[in-house]
Amino acid sequence: MLQTTVKKWFRDKDYGFLDNGGGTDIVVNKDDLINCQFLKVGATVEFECNSDTRGLIAKKVKLVQQNKSGGRHNGNQGNKPFRPGVMT
Repeated sequence: MLQTTVKKWFRDKDYGFLDNGGGTDIVVNKDDLINCQFLKVGATVEFECNSDTRGLIAKKVKLVQQNKSGGRHNGNQGNKPFRPGVMT
């Protein structure tokens, strides 16, 4: 499974894009979301990536649970999103 952040989500159109570092964005459709109906920009997701004639398509997309600090601030540790390399 790969991880990245949500770059755009069009709630009225039921699809969006996942960040792919410097490469072509990865398309995600509402039908491929697991346990949610839409995605928020900046959220971290886990997914499988497939390729077709239109480009990269995310499948089996699910939200990654963010660690809660219980009200304590731990500085900047663990706040950087995972940046995948360019997938071809």
